[in-house]
Amino acid sequence: MPDVSARTVTHQDHMTVAGIGAVTGYGWGRAALWQGLLSGKSAATLQPGYGPGRDRQAWVALVPDGGDPAISRSRYGRAVHEVAREAIDDATARGWRPGRTVGLVHAIVLGDVVNWRDFYLVDRGHRRSRDYLPLLPSTPISMLMQEFGFHGPSMNVSAACSTASVGLLTAKLWLDAGLADDVICVASDMSATPDMLEHFVQLGAAVSDAEPMDACRPFQRGSRGFSMGEAATAFVLTKAEAVDRPYATVLGGAMTNDAYHVVSVEPDHTQIFDCARRALDQTGLTPADIAYFNAHGTGTRQCSAAECDLMARMFDDGPQIYALKPLTGHSQGAAAGVEIAAAALGYEHRVVPAAPIVAQAHPRLMDGPQPFRGGYTLKAALGMGGHNSMLVLGEPH
Repeated sequence: MPDVSARTVTHQDHMTVAGIGAVTGYGWGRAALWQGLLSGKSAATLQPGYGPGRDRQAWVALVPDGGDPAISRSRYGRAVHEVAREAIDDATARGWRPGRTVGLVHAIVLGDVVNWRDFYLVDRGHRRSRDYLPLLPSTPISMLMQEFGFHGPSMNVSAACSTASVGLLTAKLWLDAGLADDVICVASDMSATPDMLEHFVQLGAAVSDAEPMDACRPFQRGSRGFSMGEAATAFVLTKAEAVDRPYATVLGGAMTNDAYHVVSVEPDHTQIFDCARRALDQTGLTPADIAYFNAHGTGTRQCSAAECDLMARMFDDGPQIYALKPLTGHSQGAAAGVEIAAAALGYEHRVVPAAPIVAQAHPRLMDGPQPFRGGYTLKAALGMGGHNSMLVLGEPH
């Protein structure tokens, strides 16, 4: 456990990523995520018990069992806790020491879906209090704050598939306002259950009956939608200058809402453009300054149309594009967290971990892992209900 005594620090204007933790379909730990991305192979495998009759197999990137059983009996509870531990240990090894006020943001949409399902269908709503309390979204936050002795602000945020990005933006707001010296941002989504996947397939967004590289092809011909996945990620975020080897900087970002439809994207993409424009304005950058576009990249028709339109009309198809959901699956509220972690790891390793091209593609789409050439990255996340978010990442100073 890091020393939580107050320290005297000098601060910088930007927020740095000082530590990263990850649990994905590739396994437990950020190293498993990084190696999985570099492999160019999807984390999804065929899983039984899916389909309307629960008698079919489906391609899903499930988080494997693991973690500290003393923390929780559920994968979800263990994943949330372990990614925070990994990120804090990572940051500590890089020279980070907690300030006087450390906050925690939990980017969460559905919570412990499997455990809630068992609570209603198996236990019929009856449990001992100690077995019921882990279901509540306040419990993971409380357990983490207790373990590390943090006393800063803490809260859950939710914005559909933009949730993880919104969590990082909330952390930056706290740091900018002086509400916290450091913020731990955890994003979690372990909702790739048969019940959830069935409805996303019915909506025409998810594909369960084909390998991800055949089904999910953002910015490529023949894409049908996304393969579902699960993940949890954590970031130690700070403005302190004492971190020896930060991964990346978060210069700023923006959020907008389409106010159009609960599922569909606004056809003229006005608010998506405005979100990108606001993110650039906040960071003092222009479209020409963006070297890489880390796309939302679900492979759905509406998402592809929106992001291709954004690249063409605002960025003159200048940035190189990569989308990671063909590899990691779409982990809903945690998806942007996985993709921001991948970008930050890429800054450190000097590699952009792009997915391989498998069909006729956008001319700026990157084909597999490639050397990182430097520059700023725009990260997009477009959530159901019109939740748009953009983050600007840069190299550490």
